[in-house]
Amino acid sequence: MVTLTHLSEQEYRELVLGDDDHNWELWDGVLVEKPLMSRRHDDLAAYLGHLLTSQLDRSAYRVNINGGKTRYTARNYLEPDVVVIPAAWIMPFANDPDAFNAYDEPLPLVVEIWSKTTGDYDIEAKLPIYRERGDLEIWYLHPYKRTLTVWRGQPAGGYTQDVYTGGVVPVLSLPDVSIDLDAFLEA
Repeated sequence: MVTLTHLSEQEYRELVLGDDDHNWELWDGVLVEKPLMSRRHDDLAAYLGHLLTSQLDRSAYRVNINGGKTRYTARNYLEPDVVVIPAAWIMPFANDPDAFNAYDEPLPLVVEIWSKTTGDYDIEAKLPIYRERGDLEIWYLHPYKRTLTVWRGQPAGGYTQDVYTGGVVPVLSLPDVSIDLDAFLEA
């Protein structure tokens, strides 16, 4: 990962809005570029985004692949591989070219997909922050081990954790959405 100097939140937002060629995260004020991913990683992210989009009502939800950011603090912005965002949070800014695609509020679903370049970083740094933020459902897919670890927020606080190795996985944070893990990993 390439790192640069410390930035303020405003400097980070301006840089990201002016740079369509890179995927930038902000870690404790330090600009960090997400590295390139493998073909398998990118293909799975795109396919999962497609499967989610095909099951969701566009008037209620949007799916971003390496797009929507989670804001943890003014010094920390993370970019999941796939994220589902309520449309009501996006639509008021649809005609604003300076609207920043980042969210303080807990998101319905954030997904990280294992890659050789970010696997440890995702587990050790990003996944705990998603739980601290209170994101409703957090998925970590390891395509080579064929495992999907799912953390689901509970009404009384905390998370349950389930590990899937196949079968149909419901997305409990989204209405009537599920992913056939076997078919997904075979595609």
